[in-house]
Amino acid sequence: FMKNTIIGVAIVRKNCKSRQRKRPSWLFQRSISMEQYTSHSLEETLSIAREVGKSLPPSTVVAYLGGLGMGKTAFTAGLAQGMGIEDSVSSPTFALVNVYYGHPTDLVHFDMYRISSPDDLEATGFFDYLDTNAVLAVEWSENILSALPENCLFVHLAPGKDSDQRVITLCHGSKELSEFFSSLPGYSNSASNTITNF
Repeated sequence: FMKNTIIGVAIVRKNCKSRQRKRPSWLFQRSISMEQYTSHSLEETLSIAREVGKSLPPSTVVAYLGGLGMGKTAFTAGLAQGMGIEDSVSSPTFALVNVYYGHPTDLVHFDMYRISSPDDLEATGFFDYLDTNAVLAVEWSENILSALPENCLFVHLAPGKDSDQRVITLCHGSKELSEFFSSLPGYSNSASNTITNF
């Protein structure tokens, strides 16, 4: 498999021979803080998210960044499985928020695609849920960046080389997210990556 090692904001590619202990094919890189994976299928995306969900502490905000069809809802389904939640996860596109009850931690799943003002955000109950022990999974978090806690777990999903591939980067906190964005080719801080915010 191909392994990418993240050193600061530089990405170094190395060819790796298979080891005796077989590693999952989706494993891309796990560093001290920033983590990056390549998923080749829905099943692998679910598997990555399941592992993340198993170790999420209560009150974590998981903020997704990525375009349409990148696997945000699938990742949330994997999180739910990792948290021991058995309910089927669906996109909250029309409801704006879905709540999945877990033992001991609930998962609150938001879709912020149509949120364009503080009043819109307030109406979703987002700020109320921040004061609970629930894990919050926020799709289209680009629209509410200024309202997110600085210690979010940011999940950036991007297309890979093949149509089924997804490059999934986990950034722990806004500082690490900024470092990740600044390492991307063509990044422009002044353009703010076309992120909209209120």
